[in-house]
Amino acid sequence: MDTIGFVDEKSESRLYVGNLDLRINEAALIKMFSPYGKIISEDFLWHTRGPKKGEPRGYAFIQYSSKGEAELAKEKMHGRLACGRPLVVRLASDKLLEDSSHDHPKRLLPEANRTRSASGSSSGQMSRDEKVAAIKNKLKALEDDEKQRDPKKLKR
Repeated sequence: MDTIGFVDEKSESRLYVGNLDLRINEAALIKMFSPYGKIISEDFLWHTRGPKKGEPRGYAFIQYSSKGEAELAKEKMHGRLACGRPLVVRLASDKLLEDSSHDHPKRLLPEANRTRSASGSSSGQMSRDEKVAAIKNKLKALEDDEKQRDPKKLKR
């Protein structure tokens, strides 16, 4: 266990699951991820105030009993379409390390959520170019997923 407390054995078996369609509920999430190992906990995040109070936030955390199970789930589920949206699956410890330079650790949002929350705001967390790049990346991920399913389909 790391004495600092950011990365320990428990966080290495914890997955961040993002870009969830609002129709996906806790039961569906557990059903999608349970084939890859023993899920010991899940945190499905909801809006707690404002006009979206009670609605899903679009991301969750899943804790497996081992790092190996979490890595298998990440490998199998990252980019997989769920309700027409590619899932973003990362080890939660990777996200912590990646964003540790930011001054507000509770604002660890996936790119898709950052784009949505920044659109129309004067604070502009993402520039226009960053938003375009995020959309291009999402399209590429969708195309790659389609190629994996049927390589002949995209060859026109």
